[in-house]
Amino acid sequence: MGTAITSIRLDTKLADQAARALGVKTRTEAVHLALHEVVGNRRFKELIRKTEGKLKFAGAKD
Repeated sequence: MGTAITSIRLDTKLADQAARALGVKTRTEAVHLALHEVVGNRRFKELIRKTEGKLKFAGAKD
């Protein structure tokens, strides 16, 4: 994983709320996890859009 030190303006109250909600200890961890979740959600939505109606699931009744 590539990392760099960067400076951003951050709503500290919101970052602290996010850290609590995500169960992490630091604002940095909260930002990283939130970014991972956003990217994962976007990829999932794109996959669903691309495969809409094309997938069959074992055990699913037609």
